[in-house]
Amino acid sequence: MSRTAFQAPGDAHATRWKALVFIALAQLMVVLDATIVNIALPSAQQDLGISDGNRQWVVTAYALAFGGLLLFGGRVADLWGRKRAFVIGLIGFAAASVLGGVATTGATMFGARALQGAFGALLAPAALSLLAVMFTDAKDRAKAFGIYGAIAGGGSAVGFILGGVLTEYLDWRWTFFVNVPFAIVAAAGAYVVVREPESGHMRSPLDIPGVVLSTLGLVSLVYGFTSAESDGWDDTTTISLFVASVVLLLAFVVTEAKVKAPLLPFRVVTDRNRGGVYLSLGIAVIAMFGTFLFLTYYLQVVKGYSPVKSGLSFLPMVAGMMIGSTQIGTRLATRVPARFLMGAGYMVAMTGMVVLAQMEVGSSYVSTVLPALLLLGLGMGTTFTPAMSLPTQGIEPRDAGVASAMVNTSQQVGGAIGTALLNTIAASATTSYVKSHIAGTATKPQRQLIQLQGVVHGYTHAIWFAVGMLVIATLIVLALVDAGRAGSEGADDEPAVPVVAH
Repeated sequence: MSRTAFQAPGDAHATRWKALVFIALAQLMVVLDATIVNIALPSAQQDLGISDGNRQWVVTAYALAFGGLLLFGGRVADLWGRKRAFVIGLIGFAAASVLGGVATTGATMFGARALQGAFGALLAPAALSLLAVMFTDAKDRAKAFGIYGAIAGGGSAVGFILGGVLTEYLDWRWTFFVNVPFAIVAAAGAYVVVREPESGHMRSPLDIPGVVLSTLGLVSLVYGFTSAESDGWDDTTTISLFVASVVLLLAFVVTEAKVKAPLLPFRVVTDRNRGGVYLSLGIAVIAMFGTFLFLTYYLQVVKGYSPVKSGLSFLPMVAGMMIGSTQIGTRLATRVPARFLMGAGYMVAMTGMVVLAQMEVGSSYVSTVLPALLLLGLGMGTTFTPAMSLPTQGIEPRDAGVASAMVNTSQQVGGAIGTALLNTIAASATTSYVKSHIAGTATKPQRQLIQLQGVVHGYTHAIWFAVGMLVIATLIVLALVDAGRAGSEGADDEPAVPVVAH
């Protein structure tokens, strides 16, 4: 069986840069929606009468549906066609956003967020796999994935900014309504300009047992970490969810080895380049997501910033992401082996984490937070270009959707783990600090200061764990990723463009 390079038809090639605009717009909508609602949550909770115990479901419902259905969404894109899945995902996401914006009860809000996550799980892998089959030239591919990577990385920070502005100056409901124009423009543009090659569609039936087992397994895993954050690691529900996820995912692996048309072909994840990227990116996201949350609370609770000022404080990181992805990562992707480019990016981000770990109650934004955010942005931005491109490099078009879904899955699962794990570490360190320092302190101001010092101590303690995570991510990349220059032929002589079997 020979393998030949797959080239997009001329019309797909001619419109690919126009298509990138609408694909990037859709990706921005999905990524920022993961954080934009966080800023609006206190106002929405008050208006809808959501209890403190149930408010987590505004975030959790989205994360569970998104993380649990990603593999299914990626395979559906391969089966239906990526353009069709992309447009349907956009329309569904917009409709779910309207439902969230007009919600009058907590239950309606939770349902809307779950629907957003479900359609996002269809949309996100379709978007990334479209880029994989439309951009086949090495230099163009590096530029396209650089832009996409900048948006994927910086969108979360943009969500904090936009969420703060909309909540403070308009109404929390606009954090949902703002998705509608994004979706309409992206869907209309994609319908007109996207020209997807037809020959890469999967013709085999959908693996229903694989869909059920992977969805339930991933939902149990993500929910387990969410439960650990709120109820503790030794809680019966938390332990049960982790046990269920292990059993379900093991059953999924066994099933995939036996069926003729698996939901996740092992050839996708056992390739050392793809496996190295998935694993290292997931671990790096553990570090990043927890740190974003700490920094948001540090700026608002400790430093007293407003939601808008807090959101704007993340702009240096967004700028760093843009520079790292579109300038450094893109320019070096065809010149430097992927493992060195990603490794260097992780190390720069790690340096930013080390700077951030020095923050104290009295630290100034300019001396500590600003340089840390710039380094984090530059480092992760540089990493995102090869991290987004490499998993779909040399992949057969019939697997492009599921390979893209695995990129998103590693980020979603990493985000859930990072939020729960680092929050638990921070909370434990804060409690220990306050107990050991507050004894004998009589005055209220002194007690308040020790409480703030304890909170910051908890954050910095957890950030040092995040530094360790980035060290591990660097070692994994250097050990496993053996591809040459991203977008060019690697060490294993994988083709630089998607291929089809003959």
